[in-house]
Amino acid sequence: MHALIVVSHPDSHSLSHSVAAAMAKGITTHPQHTAEIVDLTAEGFNPTFTAQDFAAFKLTAPVPADIVAEQARIDKADALVLVFPVYWWSMPALLKGWIDRVFTNGWAYEETAEGEVVKKLGRLPVHIIGLGAASQGAYDRHGFTAAFHAQIAHGIFDYCGAQVKASELLLLPELGSGEAYLDKALTLGEKVFG
Repeated sequence: MHALIVVSHPDSHSLSHSVAAAMAKGITTHPQHTAEIVDLTAEGFNPTFTAQDFAAFKLTAPVPADIVAEQARIDKADALVLVFPVYWWSMPALLKGWIDRVFTNGWAYEETAEGEVVKKLGRLPVHIIGLGAASQGAYDRHGFTAAFHAQIAHGIFDYCGAQVKASELLLLPELGSGEAYLDKALTLGEKVFG
């Protein structure tokens, strides 16, 4: 089975990239599994939702070629893993733009003439890994933990029918060190297809 790991951080030596690599290592400890890491920054992905994207959303123009390529990557995957730092209580703009542009009407979901939503990604398991520096207590106290799961797991993936198998916040105060992040990511990677 094949996992597509999408990482969003501008520094290729960041903890986010190290966590993505540890996830891939965990996944591939099982010889029948493979993992591909997609570095949105290094690939120069354009997160800007353009007039062409909007026309594709309205089904009045074709989906842009760069988005068709991203969708093909996901179609080939047996699981999608997102790894990102928490910026201002959310995901980085680059990753949000990737989701805005890639999870299109007609591919990820379909709006019928009757106003119903057809969820089209029911076959796709998703693992969400956010890295943060605040404590779990701070996140809970301010409602961020619930908002994180509602915004991403429910608001994005449930809308498309994708099953969120893991939604994890890896937090420095609880983990204590960068090495602990990597150990946790390795363990999570081993369970992606488990």
